Amino acid sequence: MKFVKAFVVFIIINFGALGFGSLLMGEGAKSLWYLQLEKAPWTPDGWVFGAAWTLIMVLFSLYMAFLYLKRPTTKIATLFIIQFVLNISWNFLFFNQKLTDIALLNIILLTIIVSALFLTYIKDLKGKSLLILPYFIWLCIATSLNLYISLYN
Repeated sequence: MKFVKAFVVFIIINFGALGFGSLLMGEGAKSLWYLQLEKAPWTPDGWVFGAAWTLIMVLFSLYMAFLYLKRPTTKIATLFIIQFVLNISWNFLFFNQKLTDIALLNIILLTIIVSALFLTYIKDLKGKSLLILPYFIWLCIATSLNLYISLYN
């Protein structure tokens, strides 16, 4: 029962972050500004972003529930909060403010935080650590997309 409660709390927080981030991005990928950008040839179709983030947040919520129950430390809570803030703020910086270079720095920091969670606690969670890898992989792809836009626009 402890696990289900922790999982539900992380699901609510993580999907809340996605929702709040969406609110901060204005028109987002449908804006004239974004549509006119020179985008990377490997940019996925729009629906892929929603599907990817849904899967990533479910898996990340599972990961965080396992991790928090294993080691309920201030360090883990701090890393999670930093991840939360960076995840939300990227939408605002990139889409709302059109600060692609600052958004790039933001997503690089986010990738470092997610990597730190993975590498620091892999011994504690063992195979369950694989739950965070889709998040890391997606951030690498998203970073490359942001970098391309920063370089070519």
